Amino acid sequence: MAETANTYIVSGVCCSTEESVLRKKLDKTIGSGRYTFNLVTSELRVSPAIPAGDIIREVRTAGFDARVKRRIEERQRFWQRHGETFMTGAAMMMSFGGGLLETHDLIAGRGLLLSAILLGGWRIFLKAFAALRLRTLDMNALMSIAVIGALAIGKWTEAAMVIVLFAIALMLERRSTSRARRALQSLLALAPNQASLLRDGVETVVPADDVHPGDTVVVRPGERVPVDGIVVAGTSTVNEAPITGESVPVLKETGLPVYSGAINGRGVLTIRVTAEHEDSTLRRLIHLVEEAQTRRAPIQSSIERFSKVYTPSVLGIAILVAVVPPLFFAAPFEGWLYRALVMLVIACPCALVISTPVTLVSALTNAARAGILIKGGRYLEVLGKTQAIAFDKTGTLTEGRIRIVAVAPLGTISEDEAIRIAAAIEHHSEHHLAGAILEEAAVRNLQVNGRTVADFEALPGLGIRATIDGIRYFLGNRRFAEQENSLTAPLAETLDRFAARGLTTVVLARESVPVCVFALEDRARSHGRRAVEELRQLGIPRMIMLSGDQAAVAQRIAESVGLEYVRAGLLPEAKVHTVEELRTTYGTVVMVGDGINDAPALAAASVGVAMGVAGTDIALESADVVLMSDDLLKLPYLLRLSRKTLRIIRQNIAIALGLKAVFFLLNFAGHASLWMALLADDGATLAVILNGLRVLGRDSPVDAGGTGSSVNPDQPREDV
Repeated sequence: MAETANTYIVSGVCCSTEESVLRKKLDKTIGSGRYTFNLVTSELRVSPAIPAGDIIREVRTAGFDARVKRRIEERQRFWQRHGETFMTGAAMMMSFGGGLLETHDLIAGRGLLLSAILLGGWRIFLKAFAALRLRTLDMNALMSIAVIGALAIGKWTEAAMVIVLFAIALMLERRSTSRARRALQSLLALAPNQASLLRDGVETVVPADDVHPGDTVVVRPGERVPVDGIVVAGTSTVNEAPITGESVPVLKETGLPVYSGAINGRGVLTIRVTAEHEDSTLRRLIHLVEEAQTRRAPIQSSIERFSKVYTPSVLGIAILVAVVPPLFFAAPFEGWLYRALVMLVIACPCALVISTPVTLVSALTNAARAGILIKGGRYLEVLGKTQAIAFDKTGTLTEGRIRIVAVAPLGTISEDEAIRIAAAIEHHSEHHLAGAILEEAAVRNLQVNGRTVADFEALPGLGIRATIDGIRYFLGNRRFAEQENSLTAPLAETLDRFAARGLTTVVLARESVPVCVFALEDRARSHGRRAVEELRQLGIPRMIMLSGDQAAVAQRIAESVGLEYVRAGLLPEAKVHTVEELRTTYGTVVMVGDGINDAPALAAASVGVAMGVAGTDIALESADVVLMSDDLLKLPYLLRLSRKTLRIIRQNIAIALGLKAVFFLLNFAGHASLWMALLADDGATLAVILNGLRVLGRDSPVDAGGTGSSVNPDQPREDV
C-alpha cells in the first residue's frame, strides 16, 4: 500500500512567481481545494488520501524538491547542507577561468564556460522548462532566455557570469529568507518534548505527546512546562514570556492555569493536564501565525497582480527592442538583441514580489514573540493607518477584578441575606459582576446552595430576572430599575450617592420592590495612562472609552488613564453604532476589548483587538488581533510595529522599482551590460530581503523608561 502523508517540506521555491508555478502544477494534478502552501515556512499540506509518492513526483515535475515532514527532522548530511555551495563555487571558478582562457584557446575556454553554465544553472534551466510547460513566465525562464541569447551572439563569458551570479543570488536569498522561518520555528522549540508523568505516586519521564488531559505532571525548578494545565499542588513564579511576552515572572499557585513553554522558577509545581500536547496554547499560537502568513495584505496582492502583467509586458517590449530597430531603421541586430537580453535580466520581478512577504512575515513573527497574535498581513496594514481607537472599559482599561465595597439594604433585609440571594442568582450568570458577588459571599461564608432557582433570564445591558423559592427577583443596573418601575426616591438617592463616588451600582429587587444596593469598584490598569500617552504621541486623532456603566463611573476611569472622550450607559448595540460612527468620520477604527464580551463592537471595527486572553479559545479564533496578556503597553508597541512594517515595505518597493528604472535608462543609452544588470537586480533582491528582516531585529525594550512594564519584545522605533 502506498505511503500517505499530510505535510511536506518543499525546497527551492524562493518567491511568489515560483510559487505560482508550483500552484499551477498542483491545481492541474490534485485540485486547488485539496492543498495549502505556505511560501515562508515551505510547508505543503495535502489531503492524506493522496499517496506521498504522487505528491513528491508532481512537485519535482514542477522543478522543485519535496519530502515528507517528520515530527523529529533528521539531521541533513554534509552534501545536502553544503552541496549547492560547492557546485556554485566551482561554477564561479570555471567562469573566471573560462573567461581568461577564451582569449588564448577558444575551444577550451568555451568548454569551461559551458561547464560553468551547466553546473551553476541546471536547477534554473529545469525550473524554466517546467514553468514554460505550464505556460508561466517566471524569473528562471527570463534568465534562461537571456543566457541562451547571449550564447547565440557569442557572449559566452557574460552568459556564464550571469548564470553564476544568479545562482549565488538565489542561494543567498534562500538563506536570508530562512531566517524569518527559523525565528518562527524557534518558538516551537520552547515547548519541551518530554514530561515527568506522575502516576500512582511514581514519576516517569515520557514523551510529551503521551500525556493527555486528566494526567498529572511534575515540573521542577528551571524546567519548562510541557503542556497546558492547572496547578494542583505547589507554588512558584513562572516566566510566561513565550505566550504573553511578559518578562516579569507570574506567581502560580493551586487553581491557576499554566501554559506550555513557560519557564518554572524555584518551586515545584504539580499540574493537572487540560489539553493535548498538540493543542497547547503555544502550538495554537504558532499555528495561527502560520495561517496568518497565507492571508495576504492588500499591498502584497496588488504587487503580485502587477508582476503578473509586468513580466510578460517587458518580454514583449524586449522582443520589439530586438526586432524593430534592425527591421525599420537598419540598426545592427546583434547590438539591439543584446539590449533586449539586458532588458530581460532587468525585468526579473523577484525583488519586487519578495519585498512585501518577507517584511510581513518578520513583523508577524516579531509580534508573536511579544505575545501579540496578528491574524494576517491585512490587519497589520490597516493598523498602520489607524485614525481612531475605541476602548471597552471593564477588563481593558480596568483590571477587571471587581470587588464589592459597600452593601446598602433598603428595608428589613439584612446584608447577608441580600448577598445570599444575589449570589444564588449570579451563580447561573457569566457576567463580569457575578464574580464579585460570589466572592463576597465566599468571604462571608454564606451558604448559597439549596435554593431553587427557576425562570432565569439574562438581559444584556440591563441585568437578570430569576425566581428563587417561588419569589420573583431582578438584579441589575439603574436603567433596569427604571424599566421595572422600581426606581423609588430612597433608591435613587442611594444610587446617586454611590455614583458621586464613581462606583458601579447593582440593584436587587423582590417582586419589583428594591431591597438592596451593591456598590462595586474596579481599578484602572497601572499602565493605562502611559499607554494612552504613547498612543497620543503616535498622533492618533481620536481615542474614546465606551462603557455600559454609569457616566460618573466611566468618567472616573477615563480621567485616571488620561482619556478625554467618554460614552457611558451604552448597550451592546449602541457600542456598535458608536464604532460605525467613528469609521464614518475617521475611516480606520481599532476597537479594543476582552474578546468575549463586546464581540459585536469588535466585529464592527476595522480591526478588533482582544486583550488578555491567553488560553481563551473563543478570542483566539474570533479576534483580528490578540494581545495574550493584559498589558496595555502592547497596543502602542503594535502600532509602532505596523507603521515600521509599512514604511519598510514602501522602501522595498522604491528600491526594486527605482533600480529597474535606472538600468532601463542606462540600457537604452547603451551603457548597461548583462552582468551589471544582474548585479543590480540581485542586489536589489538581497537589499529588500535584508531590509525586511530588520523588523525581526532587537532595538530597545518597551520598558526602557524603567516604569516597570512587563513588555519585553523588540521595540519598533519610529525612525527609519
